[in-house]
Amino acid sequence: MTRPAHATRGRYAPPAPRRTLEVTSADGSRLHAEVHGPQGAPAVVLAHGWTCSTAFWAPVVRELSDTHKVVLYDQRGHGRSPAVPPAGYGTRQLADDLVAVLEQALEPGERAVVGGHSMGGMTIMAAAERPELRARAAAALLCSTGCADLPAECRVFPLPTPGGRRLAHRLLLGSGAPLGPITPVARAALRYVTLGPKASAEQIEACARMVHACPSRVRARWGHVLYGLQLTRGVSRLALPTAVLAGTADRLTPFVHARRLASVLPQCAGLTALPGLGHMTPVEDPDAVAGRLRELARDHLATAPAPEEQRPTPQRQKSRNTKKEEAA
Repeated sequence: MTRPAHATRGRYAPPAPRRTLEVTSADGSRLHAEVHGPQGAPAVVLAHGWTCSTAFWAPVVRELSDTHKVVLYDQRGHGRSPAVPPAGYGTRQLADDLVAVLEQALEPGERAVVGGHSMGGMTIMAAAERPELRARAAAALLCSTGCADLPAECRVFPLPTPGGRRLAHRLLLGSGAPLGPITPVARAALRYVTLGPKASAEQIEACARMVHACPSRVRARWGHVLYGLQLTRGVSRLALPTAVLAGTADRLTPFVHARRLASVLPQCAGLTALPGLGHMTPVEDPDAVAGRLRELARDHLATAPAPEEQRPTPQRQKSRNTKKEEAA
């Protein structure tokens, strides 16, 4: 029996969206997107990483959607977004897709906090110089990601030289071999590569279902993009408050990448280290990730005006001011 491509119960099961929509990117590619949470609430737009889907954000959405509007989308070829021809995979397309989601899923003039995990963070960096991002994004969160030379820093194969690591990880990233069924051996391998040593069985299963559901050709084509990634210029041009978060036991994008991002960002809003966590930080510690997104929304998104009946009249305002003076 084929397993669903995501958890079906518990904290890691995707909650039902308030609405879904089909976003059209610059080259005509279609993207599945969904909106959670109340209309008019502070907006958060989230981009998942390599081999995942909107389901990846399920526990974060559960933390945020009572008080925030949360927009998710499947990167091209992932989840419910169709695969595209080989020429349709690259950092330009990542930026095109994010811009399209911002323009088509947000209301006119609406701004959001934009968060990205792994390849989703690279998506934000790729779009750094796009005027649409500057108009729509009030702040950003780069989560468990890097901007350049990923194969040399990767520690899945902890070889002693950068050249050896580049070669070994090139084979890993570019492999189009089917992953096969989710077996105990497959779970152990996935845990080693993507999760920290204390990951729960529920977290491992949720990640395994997503990763194994990603089409092998899509995985390989995006893997080739990640191998040659060079987005340092994009990081240096990301002119908005940007927080960085990563696990200290991340093998795919080790913590050195987080430090590098924090040192290059023009408006770094802090570096958060999650001790002992691996690459899948929004799954391993959704409370920490949701907390940083909530703080960024609080600090950088203007609050909606109060309804007419709640706005203070001049007399009420005078009374409030008098009370403040008495308290002082």
